[in-house]
Amino acid sequence: MKVSPLCLGCMNFGDPTSETESIRIIHEAIDAGINFLDTANVYNDGVSEMIVGKTLKGKRDKVVLATKVHGRMGKGPNDSGNSRYHILQQIEASLKRLQTDHIDLYQLHRPDPDTPMDEQLGVLTDLVRQGKVRYIGTSTFPAWELCETIYISERFNLERFVCEQPPYSIFVRGIERDVLPFCAKYGFGVIPWSPLSGGWLSGKYRKGKVCPPGSRAALDEWDMNSPESKMRFEAVERLIPLAKEAGATLSQFSLAWLLTNPIVTAPIIGPRTPEQLRDNLGALEVKLTKEYLKKVDEIVPPAANI
Repeated sequence: MKVSPLCLGCMNFGDPTSETESIRIIHEAIDAGINFLDTANVYNDGVSEMIVGKTLKGKRDKVVLATKVHGRMGKGPNDSGNSRYHILQQIEASLKRLQTDHIDLYQLHRPDPDTPMDEQLGVLTDLVRQGKVRYIGTSTFPAWELCETIYISERFNLERFVCEQPPYSIFVRGIERDVLPFCAKYGFGVIPWSPLSGGWLSGKYRKGKVCPPGSRAALDEWDMNSPESKMRFEAVERLIPLAKEAGATLSQFSLAWLLTNPIVTAPIIGPRTPEQLRDNLGALEVKLTKEYLKKVDEIVPPAANI
């Protein structure tokens, strides 16, 4: 299955991005060549899926549609997790909200230590054989658990996960130690989430300056004086000149850095506005030499998180 080099993440659709703006972003992304959309049932309590479903009327066959299951969708004891009960309940709800008869990529949003992996793979296999799901994947799974899934798939003749969606950016490189080598070895696609580290790599947060109103840092009241924040401020000040030298914004440079890695399938961009979408799309025109990659390693060492 072929996907565009960037994936449109739909987490912001419904809040903070209005339905009208969300629809505009989706149409503009598709017109720009993006054929890969990623959402989840928990994003704004299903509103994101509803907006995506509404927007894709007449365009459903032009996109690879991905969504996720795991998060809490109610107050009951079985309203979260990866149990057969919860997944069978949530697949129907997602299909209804997305106004489609199948999901191209259905992902487990997080690991579930309370549910045996053979149960999780068993129900997902049933959904594939019923035609409701085309492929299955994971998000934020450790390498050891991904390895376990291959063993169980082979032992019980169950569907195999085809991709992992991990946190990965210039600031969050821990998966280079184990997850990325595993994915390269066993042919898993890699779909990084938070490629701009929550906005840090967009250049909006600068040392000594007030966080922009409405930004994630302002809304969630991040501690911008913490040791981690200070490290990130210093790294941003060193990365911005590199990006400028490469003829890019910091966000474009950061996305282009991910795109140079042959293991990466498609970073997930999460624009809140059409302007942010256009900026992100510009990353596709940025070409980084080995010298730029070496300089990034000097700022944030391989396999390090800051």
